[in-house]
Amino acid sequence: MDYDVVIVGAGPSGLAAACRLKQVNADISVCVVEKGSEVGAHILSGAVFEPTPLNELFPEWKEMGAPLLTPVTEDDIFVFTGATKRIKVPGLFAPKTMHNDGNYVISLGKLCRWLAEQAENLGVEVFPGFAAAEILYGDNNEVLGIATGDMGIGHNGEQKGSYMQGMELRGKYTLFSEGCRGSLGKQLIAKYQLDAGKDPQHYGLGIKELWTIPADQHKPGLVVHSAGWPLDESKSLGGGFLYHLEDNQVAVGLITNLSYTNPHVSPYDEFQRYKHHPEIAKYLQGGERITYGARALLKGGLQSQPKMSFPGGILIGDDAGTLNFAKIKGSHTAMKSGMVAAETVAEALADEKANTDLLEYADAYKNSWAYKELHMQRNFGPAQHKFGNIIGSAYAFIDINIFNGMLPWTLSDKVADHETLKPASECPKIDYPKYDGKLSFDKASSVFMSNTNHEEDQPCHLVLADPGLPISKNLQLYDEPAQRYCPAGVYEVVANGDGSQRFQINAQNCVHCKTCDIKEPSQNINWVVPEGAGGPNYPNM
Repeated sequence: MDYDVVIVGAGPSGLAAACRLKQVNADISVCVVEKGSEVGAHILSGAVFEPTPLNELFPEWKEMGAPLLTPVTEDDIFVFTGATKRIKVPGLFAPKTMHNDGNYVISLGKLCRWLAEQAENLGVEVFPGFAAAEILYGDNNEVLGIATGDMGIGHNGEQKGSYMQGMELRGKYTLFSEGCRGSLGKQLIAKYQLDAGKDPQHYGLGIKELWTIPADQHKPGLVVHSAGWPLDESKSLGGGFLYHLEDNQVAVGLITNLSYTNPHVSPYDEFQRYKHHPEIAKYLQGGERITYGARALLKGGLQSQPKMSFPGGILIGDDAGTLNFAKIKGSHTAMKSGMVAAETVAEALADEKANTDLLEYADAYKNSWAYKELHMQRNFGPAQHKFGNIIGSAYAFIDINIFNGMLPWTLSDKVADHETLKPASECPKIDYPKYDGKLSFDKASSVFMSNTNHEEDQPCHLVLADPGLPISKNLQLYDEPAQRYCPAGVYEVVANGDGSQRFQINAQNCVHCKTCDIKEPSQNINWVVPEGAGGPNYPNM
């Protein structure tokens, strides 16, 4: 199937790009391919949303029924100094990027479904349930589009009775908006060396739950952020959040920076502990957990952002690392990157270009408010890694609030997250408390609440370069950290009948967070797309 533009991923950047293309020129043919069973099924974010790009894309969004229903009414920022203690940070002393006046507490899944409706109304073809599995190249190494994965392949690689061949979606330009650690984006970065001269990308793992809470504990529009406990006990970095939405619902979560050094750290269990802090528990007690999910996020900033254009396409959104970690939000910058890409591509098509490297995108992006915003906060992440959460935030206050990000230097972090683990023998073990079934829960019940499902008889989408390495190296050196960094219980070390051990992959549990692809210390795990429609089915995350 031939189009002017093929877009991979129905997230905020891809859908914003699709809409903008049609607004510029209704005659441009556009399709969006999405691996989730429906638009929004794989979308997970906090989320506090800054509406700047929506104001530009659809100025009448309120009248059009966009699901921005809960304006932020209050910001609470805490340093948790222990399991029961906290210090409230006055707003005056918080980096101004943490202030949320004019923003909204939203479900990003709902927003993406609404954006998909607008795209379809404009004439965009949206194909959910089809995973982009392969990049199509021309004779001159230019991208010609993508191929979706075959359906109905058994675990032995043979065709089943339900076999259906994938289809080629060819475009004059292809936009890749797969989100953090996109499997095709990773290939493109390597093939075209788009990250040459850049810092390694850095990541966090966000784990989130949606709760319904008693009405007298609900404060619509309240935004709570925290740093410190429990992650500081293992000298790990990150922070927690609790956002009050509409309908007596709250979103609660913890982001664990994947630069942590102690292989005994379990981000999942750190999150379960987090909910027991009195400042968080007071909102959740007596409530009911609705759903659970997890997703990695990019936090390297401009220092880690690759060249975004290449022959035949552009990386947009978190495929390129546009998240603003100083704000703990990235949907607005992702959308803007997609809108700028759409305008660049539309101009190229008007000039009858096809499958070229749109070098002009770099200047257009740099002239946008999204790039300028990321430039202002460029030192936030490296300062956190170098100095820790507290001193790093103090540095950010000086850099951002006083100097407006104009200090004449750029901090750097050259150590990749998968290189940070110390041997397990050098690190204290962590005795995580038992789950109480009221605020904290086991992994199995959590994965069940993510509505995750894969066709069981298919090739495993978690591919080991060296199948023996988890036992021969990782188990001895790091007590096999995949058992703990995976928030879905995908990886286990189990005993064989003869007393030996084997590495077991429960791919059916995978919530597509990509943490294994990022944190595995030898980069031995390659996450590739499973059959289309497989994975979580988040309702409103």
